[in-house]
Amino acid sequence: MNDASVSSSDAATKVAGLNLDATALLLDVDGTVLDIAPAPDAVVVPASLRRSLLDLTARLNGACALVSGRTIGTLDRLFTPSKLSAIGAHGAEMRIGGEYRTSAVAPLPAALRAKLAAAEKMGILVEDKGFSVALHFRTAPERENELRCFAEATCREFAAENVDVLSGKAMIEIKRAAVNKGEAVRALLQLAPFSGRRAVFIGDDVTDHAVFAILPTLGGLGFSVGVPFAGLAGHFDSPADVRDALQTLANKQM
Repeated sequence: MNDASVSSSDAATKVAGLNLDATALLLDVDGTVLDIAPAPDAVVVPASLRRSLLDLTARLNGACALVSGRTIGTLDRLFTPSKLSAIGAHGAEMRIGGEYRTSAVAPLPAALRAKLAAAEKMGILVEDKGFSVALHFRTAPERENELRCFAEATCREFAAENVDVLSGKAMIEIKRAAVNKGEAVRALLQLAPFSGRRAVFIGDDVTDHAVFAILPTLGGLGFSVGVPFAGLAGHFDSPADVRDALQTLANKQM
């Protein structure tokens, strides 16, 4: 269903009406439940969000997970002391409860990551996640085209590695082409406590499109943040609106 015209309040109403006994709640992090910051380490995790996620994990019988480009180790540092179920590094990592697993895909070669790190000389913040490298140009927006040319040229030197060069919010990310959030979500939904539940995913950026694309085949619901996308159940105007909706859902009376 194309609900691009649905307002943020309507999306919040839909989320508040979810059946907690039948939902698997999947949440992107940056730009979805957290506000974008000038640097990755500068994001703020509100205490109210931590409480909502813990409450929802309990009320969904564990079927609540973060789905992020960040590594699970970084997510744990952000959401400490909670260790939430998560898909990390765009799908290269997964943890359900206390069980951690990685994909068969190797991290990007150290030589490629070192060459990409040279973008720091352009005033770019380099975030090395092992399985991917994010080049953030939020503080140097005038370097975007130059940075893209640099990233693409660098990756051509490592053509055998089969990587994607993706445009995100004020960043360019280089990741393994074989790793994506969509396939990771598909695998997650085959495992307890997520199996047999309706997937509900909220995301905001280009790497979230892989999840949005598979939701119709899974009978799931998708919500975007910031920008409406065709084919989704609705959109939220901002991460603050998402946080409010999650808190309302967590407080929902049985």
